[in-house]
Amino acid sequence: MTSATTPTLLYIDDDAGLARLVSRGLTRQGFGVEHCDNGEKGIERIKQGGIDVIALDQYMPGLDGLETLEQIQKLPSPPPVVFVTASQDSKIAVTALKAGAADYLVKDTQGDFLPLLHVACTTAIKQALISKARDDAEAEVHASRDRYAALAAEREVLLREVNHRVGNSLQIIASLLHLQANSTSEDHVKVALTNAMGRVAAVAQVHRRLYTSHDLNSVLLNQYLEALLEDLRRSAEGNRMSRLTLKAESVEIDPDRAVAIGIIVNELVMNAVKYAYPDGAGPIHVVLTAQGDQLELSITDDGVGLNVKVDPRSTGMGQRIVNAMASKLEASVERDPDHSGTRIVLRFCAVTKPAAKPPVSAAG
Repeated sequence: MTSATTPTLLYIDDDAGLARLVSRGLTRQGFGVEHCDNGEKGIERIKQGGIDVIALDQYMPGLDGLETLEQIQKLPSPPPVVFVTASQDSKIAVTALKAGAADYLVKDTQGDFLPLLHVACTTAIKQALISKARDDAEAEVHASRDRYAALAAEREVLLREVNHRVGNSLQIIASLLHLQANSTSEDHVKVALTNAMGRVAAVAQVHRRLYTSHDLNSVLLNQYLEALLEDLRRSAEGNRMSRLTLKAESVEIDPDRAVAIGIIVNELVMNAVKYAYPDGAGPIHVVLTAQGDQLELSITDDGVGLNVKVDPRSTGMGQRIVNAMASKLEASVERDPDHSGTRIVLRFCAVTKPAAKPPVSAAG
């Protein structure tokens, strides 16, 4: 609307006498009224801007009302049009409304239709304002969604890049530990460095998985464990892991829990390598099964069992790490007493359990 109090009506009609009646009648009702006597002039005036509503006659020389209406609707953000004609033919009304007219009324030469025209024009302006407000709101919603999508995409790219860089950096550290382990002649140093390398590699693999994953919030546990065991096979103790196997169901898990599981697997596999087969390599099996959200992870060997005398050089660090990671997973850790070698079984939930709500005090 051009003014908060004075909307502008453009009356397009070749009847100059009726145009004067419209001008006097609607000016008294608070409108500013302009007149064009044919469709071509009316369209040019609309293009100049400042028109809030149009009253358009059907029968005019040159472009008739329907042809003029069609041209008006092609303009950007056209004002609402009230179609006015002396014809009683309802087909014209239907055609005009289908072509985009906001309203339709029948005029007379005495100006008795002016109150109806005032109501129609006022209503058309209000509807146009409501429609514009709705369109503006929808456009803002779409723009906000686009901005959010762009920010989310940018955040995902940044997170992938961070995971890529962290994974690469940790892998470099693991490789340096591997080189150091290979270069030492002292067995206990080699074992300590190999254990450290496995722990670093377990974390690095999670970040590498997140970099290539379709979902930055989860890791496919079977693929992660396969990559982790392959890292162990390439380690300084790799020649003793030739019979290391994995059987795992496809399970998605959050990255924090994946890290804990990877560290546990690394510790228990390395423990089996050190103690299960004193005379050389033997089978070590990692198995992951799922029943709903409940997971069971077992690391099994067919070696001498836990009754063998423990190496006095052992610090117990591996066991403390397993217990700490199991606590993080809220997992149970049990040794299978019926297995002739050593079989350690962990049972835990694939998803983090919600924190328990504090008890509500009965006191007021």
